[in-house]
This record gives sequence, structure tokens and C-alpha cells, in this order.
Amino acid sequence: MIPPARLDTVFRAAIAECRARTLRHITLPADEQFTVAYVTDKPWSAYNWYQGGYASRIEVNTDLPVPIGRALDLACHEGYPGHHVYNVLLERELVRGRGWREFAVYPLFSPQSLIAEGSATYGIELAFPGPEHVAFERDVLFPLAGLGPADAERYGTVRALVERATYAGNEAARGYLDGSLTYEQAADWLVRYALMSPERAAQRMRFIERYRGYVINYNLGRDLVAQYVEAAGEGPEARWQRFAGLLASPRLPSGLTR
Repeated sequence: MIPPARLDTVFRAAIAECRARTLRHITLPADEQFTVAYVTDKPWSAYNWYQGGYASRIEVNTDLPVPIGRALDLACHEGYPGHHVYNVLLERELVRGRGWREFAVYPLFSPQSLIAEGSATYGIELAFPGPEHVAFERDVLFPLAGLGPADAERYGTVRALVERATYAGNEAARGYLDGSLTYEQAADWLVRYALMSPERAAQRMRFIERYRGYVINYNLGRDLVAQYVEAAGEGPEARWQRFAGLLASPRLPSGLTR
């Protein structure tokens, strides 16, 4: 876990690297910017509030200790090349570029969110492919957090195994929302099969109660976006360009499967 006194340092270092890697492939407006705030009593771990004018406010929830592995994930997902980049490109290309002012309004509970969350989640591995993810954590973020870099490889291996259980969270939500699982049973499901701590499972249940079926946007969305982007071929530049094109255009999830 990142010591609270070091959280801002670690998170800003993660955002800086995510931004630098994104800018190698995607040109953004010179005046794009963001602010970071640390908040409590939220059902999510982080949130991007797009302000318009190419600016975002990224909030990080500190109700629970923040694992070192979440720093890079949240920096990519909420910032670069995730939500911040997505909203900046929509504003530049559609609102300002084409005069489609309706895209200045973001309907959260809509098919658009599957692409938004899916691309933000896939953006993590796009920016840090293969062993680069663990290498940056080991060489930069672990030392900044005061953690032993020797643990980074093992941490990365365990994280990858846990991520394979991500769809178990969808089943907990399905059962709870359909009424086949009680709140307590769904929370226990998250602990048993999604491998969450009881505290993390309780936070996830708050998210499910508030956002309901929105939970599928992260893993199902990620898999659909990955399939779409990786159809461009093995070259990283081709994938980045296909990814950028997806973010900068009006799409429906059904278009990702064609």
C-alpha cells in the first residue's frame, strides 16, 4: 500500500509518465490540463470530472489504502490515454471541429460509456505493454512509495492472476440486482471469487448499488476495445492510431465487432 504521505508524489509521477507516453502517439491541444484532488466517502476509487476547455479534475478516493499497482492504472484510466484524452478529443474533433454541440453533454448511462470505460481500461496496457508495466513500477513508483523494488515482479504476477477473475464481479452484480443474491451474499461472492478484501468488496457493493449494470463497461468494454484496436496488427503505432481514431469519433459498441 502507498503510504498516505507519499500518495500525491507517486500519483503525479504515474500521470507524468502516462502523459509522456501518450503524447508520443497522440497530438493533444497545447492548453490541455488537469488538477488532482484527494477525496473520501465515494463508491469509486477514482473519477474524472471533465470541465470542458480541455481541462479535467481527477479525484482519487482515499477511503481505503491505495495499492501501489493502482497508481499507474488510475493515472492511465482517468488521465492519459483514458478519460481525459477521450473527452479532450471529443471536444476538439466533434464539438469544436464539427460544431456538434450535443457531444458537449456526456450521457453516463449510455452505450457511449462502454467505449469510454473500455478504452480507458485498455489504455493501461497500450501505454505500458508487456513487461514495461512492472518495470516502471519497480524502477520509479516503488522507490517513490518507499517500497522494496524487489517485490515488484511478484506483485505484478499476482496482480495478473487476480485480474483473470474480473468477470466474477459482474456475476455478483447480476445476482444482487436480479434479486438472487442478498447484499451480504454478493459481497461474499466478491471476496471468494473476485479475490477482493472485505473492505474493497463493501466499496464495490456501494458502486453496484449506485451505478448498477455500469460495471460491465470495464471488463467487457476493455475486451471489445482490445479486439477492435488489435485488429490493426502487431505494430504499436498502428494500434495507437486505431485507438486514437476510436476516441475521436462517434461510435456505438456494435461498431467494435464489425
